[in-house]
Amino acid sequence: MDQLWLANKRIVIVGGTTGLGLSAAHAFVGQGARVVVVGRNEESCKAAEAQLGGYGIALNGDATDPATAVSAIAICQGEFGGFDGLYHVAGGSGRRFGDGPLHQLTLEGWNKTFELNLTSLMLSNQAAVHAFQEQNTGGSILNMGSVLGYSPSPTYFATHAYAATKAAIIGFTKSIAAYYAHNDIRVNVLAPGLVETPMAQRAANDETILNFIATKQPLDRGRIGQSNDLDGAAVYFMSDYSRFTTGQILAVDGGWSVSEGQY
Repeated sequence: MDQLWLANKRIVIVGGTTGLGLSAAHAFVGQGARVVVVGRNEESCKAAEAQLGGYGIALNGDATDPATAVSAIAICQGEFGGFDGLYHVAGGSGRRFGDGPLHQLTLEGWNKTFELNLTSLMLSNQAAVHAFQEQNTGGSILNMGSVLGYSPSPTYFATHAYAATKAAIIGFTKSIAAYYAHNDIRVNVLAPGLVETPMAQRAANDETILNFIATKQPLDRGRIGQSNDLDGAAVYFMSDYSRFTTGQILAVDGGWSVSEGQY
């Protein structure tokens, strides 16, 4: 590729110090961007900033705190001279709080899962829209969804609050994409299948589930996804090549949503 897709772009990645977000940060920098990555773990922040060299800044913060995304965008504007895109990756499983099948789901599990996956995303999207409006510029927002938001797999992936949040991300994204399209603010969703991240270790270390995934995600000889499988799509949505694309959901799922899966 002769041209860098993200030359001179200034991007904030909420949930950018590990897993999918950190992989994207490396890809964005490799395509010419400057990034601010946000993470809850201080050690992960230090490691991420060291890896990104002078092209990235890490902010230690909780995505469910209303001040976190606002601060990250302000740092991006102050250090890099502007703000062009938000990639919201932050979220998590609510299993430890009581998420699961509906008959076992606790109110704490429901509320905490929504806070982790939907409230945090609303806050970052709101901060991004405010920043674009104040700059009087367009920009790109990319939200992390999941195939579980529209393609359930009940035997091994029955966390009903989590599925509800990921479905809600689609509705939320489409709604704000429609509302802000006239401002040239575009908002899209990436929906991965099972990817090997810190959150996915329950499934990634279960041989029975991996045998199922070999038929549920049959691409590339049937495997669990890797963080860098999503990088190309993320680069596209952050780049000017997506300037005529908004309100879309792109599944990067190894075939999950079109495959039956064998038990």
